[in-house]
Amino acid sequence: MSETGETRDEQNPIAPQPPRAIEKTPMFTAMNAARYQRQTIIREIETSQPKLLCYVAGNKAPVDRLDTLGFVDMLHNVPPGAPIDLMLHTPGGDVDAAEKLITLLRNAVGEEGRLRVIVPDYAKSAGTLMALGANAILMSDSSELGPIDPQVSSKDGNGNDVIYSVLTYLNAYDEARKALNDTPDDTASRITFEKFDPILVRKFKSVKDRARLFAENLLKRRGLNFSRIASELMDINRYPSHGQMIGWEAASNIGLTIEYLPPDDPIWRKYWALYCHLRLAIESDQRIFESNYVSLLM
Repeated sequence: MSETGETRDEQNPIAPQPPRAIEKTPMFTAMNAARYQRQTIIREIETSQPKLLCYVAGNKAPVDRLDTLGFVDMLHNVPPGAPIDLMLHTPGGDVDAAEKLITLLRNAVGEEGRLRVIVPDYAKSAGTLMALGANAILMSDSSELGPIDPQVSSKDGNGNDVIYSVLTYLNAYDEARKALNDTPDDTASRITFEKFDPILVRKFKSVKDRARLFAENLLKRRGLNFSRIASELMDINRYPSHGQMIGWEAASNIGLTIEYLPPDDPIWRKYWALYCHLRLAIESDQRIFESNYVSLLM
């Protein structure tokens, strides 16, 4: 107080006030409440587990080149060489895109670093390929991998997009060719064989060889029996359906490095709870990339 009895504020009524702390608005907080809840679960998991990155896709959202944006964002603040867990849920997709994504992760952890893939539900085809690049695959009773059977989109005679199973198409082609060789005068065999597009056959053989080489190279770097594992995962007689389940026991018997947690394990229950939240956040044609600091929906 001054000699005149006035307070400092009365002497200078426009004196600067202490800066107000910036905080999220109530509406922003409400709109992002689900994300905050998911990221809280991620932080709880990371108190006892490595850095967790999540890539969860709907059943109509295949692995795609655009996914690079999400992976680069998730890796932005991860220290080089730090161990990484990747929660992976995908129906499969582009082999070349899968190679780029798993290469990003492997480069982030380093050649001697540890990358683990967590499969809460399923990682099919190209997703299985990505899992092969991990040092270990964490699975439970709800988890499944799938045969390595690349899916390729092509135009039919009417200009419509058709999704082909590469292995199924080539297997049917080989059967038709054999039938025609066995009975060259059989009209039905000739008509069946001529339905196959030679351009597609050449293209699909190239895609098959590409997927096999990619799988073998990933497995070779992990010191596994790359030839046997790749052959079994691409054996259409053993796995005639693209969506056929390869559970944790079958994956382990094939020769993959599997870590198993029972469904009632406390850590697995947290992974499953997080996965449920992530699935509810997306539509069937969307995918979400999330960590404790990144949340990107595409």
